[in-house]
This record gives sequence, structure tokens and C-alpha cells, in this order.
Amino acid sequence: MIARALLAAAIIVAAGIYASGASAPERLPSRETLATTPVSLQGWQGRDVALDDDVLAQLGVDDYINRRYMAADAPPVALYVGYYASQRQGDTIHSPQNCLPGAGWRPVSAERTTVDLGGRTIPVNRFIIQKGLDRQAVFYWYQGRSRVVANEFANKAWLMLDAARLRRTDGGLVRAITPVASTPDGAFATLTTFSTALFPYLSSRLP
Repeated sequence: MIARALLAAAIIVAAGIYASGASAPERLPSRETLATTPVSLQGWQGRDVALDDDVLAQLGVDDYINRRYMAADAPPVALYVGYYASQRQGDTIHSPQNCLPGAGWRPVSAERTTVDLGGRTIPVNRFIIQKGLDRQAVFYWYQGRSRVVANEFANKAWLMLDAARLRRTDGGLVRAITPVASTPDGAFATLTTFSTALFPYLSSRLP
């Protein structure tokens, strides 16, 4: 309860700082496009899957990849990474917690945890979702402005602070999904292995 109150107070303070700096022109960082993310990742081979125009219009992204990665000894992983150059004018990152239920997937379990990606520990949101008899495991996190965040409220607070301090509101969402072939722990292990291969390439694309 106290933590939530402190977080709410921080967001209010951040909003005031954001308002004071919101009129300043934004600084756009130099970055590689997401399309240059390697298709081959340590045994994983990716294939681009185009999103429909109406989906892209709803997302409002400036850059994205939507790929299905396959490996010989693991279930497939569906990767989506969306980048927003600016989140000042209403185009903001859509939380998977809102999008997945809209597609018919209901959460069976959800938690915020940390994972070790080859020596770099990052926070992630970790879900099991289900539609009918199908179950899938999900990792997602927010990345940008030299930061990885899982908590959505903290991400919004940092967004407002960085708008004032850095004149930047760019950022991205990274989401990886794999089927639960046997156990949730096995599926999460697959996502950890895949994320470890992917993560080194994200900092230059989500700076």
C-alpha cells in the first residue's frame, strides 16, 4: 500500500515536471531500424509476418518487427517489437495486458520477475495465457532511453521525467510468446534462451 502511494506521488511529481518541459522540441536519438535485427539468432531462424494496415493504424508505431523464430530443438517464438519516436501526441505503447484479452486470450497466471540474459538481469512481465485448450507463455518489457522497465506505471513516470530532462519520449515494447508444449517452466526457459540471444541487438534499435 505504501509503495503504491509513493509511486502515485512520484507520478504526480513527474507530471508536473513533464508539463514544464513538454513544449521543448524533442531530441530523436540515432538508431538502427528494427528491420536490421538479425533473422538468425544463435540457432533461431526468423521469418517476418506482416501486420494488417488496420492493426498498424491502431498501434501507431513508427517502426516494428513481427517475426516467427524457429529452432530445431525448441517450440517457435513469436516476437513483436514496436518503437515509438514520440509519445507526446497520443501514440503510446499498448500494453499486452489490454491487447491479448481483446484477441480472446485470458491470463491464467501473471507476475513481474527478473531474468538473467547471459549476465544482464532485466525485469520482465511473465504470463501464461489461454484460449480454449491452447496455452502460451509470454515475456514482455519496455525498453528505451537506456532503460529496461517492466512496471507500466513506472514506465509512464520515467517517460514524463525523461521528457523534461532529456526532451525524449521515444521508447519501445518487446514481447515474446511461445506455446506451452509441456510445462510453463519449460516454456519460460525457451523464452529466456531466446531473449538471451535477442537482447544484445536491442540497445542500438531501442536506444
